[in-house]
Amino acid sequence: MDYNATQSGFRQRKLQPNMRQRNSSMEGPDGSQLFEDTSGAGPRTQSGYRNQQTEPQQAGFAGQSLLSDPMSNLAMAYGSSLASQGKEMVDKNLDRFIPISKLKYYFAVDTVYVGKKLGLLVFPYMHNNWEVSYQQDTPVAPRFDVNAPDLYIPAMSFITYVLVAGVALGTQNRFSPELLGVQASSALVWLIMEVLAVLLSLYLVTVNTDLTTIDLLAFSGYKYVGMIVGLVAGLLFGRPAYYLSLLWCCAAIFVFTIRTLRLKLLSEAAAEGKLVRGTRNQLRMYLTMSIAAAQPIFMYWLTYHLIR
Repeated sequence: MDYNATQSGFRQRKLQPNMRQRNSSMEGPDGSQLFEDTSGAGPRTQSGYRNQQTEPQQAGFAGQSLLSDPMSNLAMAYGSSLASQGKEMVDKNLDRFIPISKLKYYFAVDTVYVGKKLGLLVFPYMHNNWEVSYQQDTPVAPRFDVNAPDLYIPAMSFITYVLVAGVALGTQNRFSPELLGVQASSALVWLIMEVLAVLLSLYLVTVNTDLTTIDLLAFSGYKYVGMIVGLVAGLLFGRPAYYLSLLWCCAAIFVFTIRTLRLKLLSEAAAEGKLVRGTRNQLRMYLTMSIAAAQPIFMYWLTYHLIR
């Protein structure tokens, strides 16, 4: 007997039970087929891919149904109403202490106005008309009237003063962030105290004026322009230049403050009696002179230690 034929026959007998066992796993007890044999199947049909693509669409429909839920819509509407009410309450409380709606007026400036105002603060002697222009009982914006008070120049000059103070401290090897913060906070505290003192004086003298707290803040902040001029002159040309330039700017801010506040504080004098008008005029003039005289004092107090 051929040995190779015997081995091939043995292999055929061994493989036949395995084939039966594999086929029997795909048939039920009654001989019916449990599932389709896809081992030799070709590419998947389009219907299979279509079924898989519908699953994300069903998830999208679930999200849309959540958004269309009446309770969800009610909660979103209630939340938005609470947010709007909170915003109105905050705006109302802020406007009670600081008229936020009026701040736009004090920052309505342009380049021409800033140039003219800076020239007026440094050289006010040739300016004749100091009255603020009105349009239908409302003062015009600062960019249309150089006499109108603004907050742009005081704010920018305060920031510039702090920066120049830092440069002055750096040239003397005394710069530190803590010292610069002390310099800025002390200048701000003195400014607030000055405005509060003026408000208290107006209340004690019982002066009827249209000056607001923001107006006083603007007029008190104009002195930082002269302080910057003095500091820059001292840094560039030494201590004598600081004293000369600061003296000039002190005289300029003194004249500017008197001519500006005199019209504001004496505006109601004509409506009073002769005796009352004379007494009130003296008090108002003393108050105006005091406010104007305080500006050079603050200018020297906040700058003299920065120049050595």
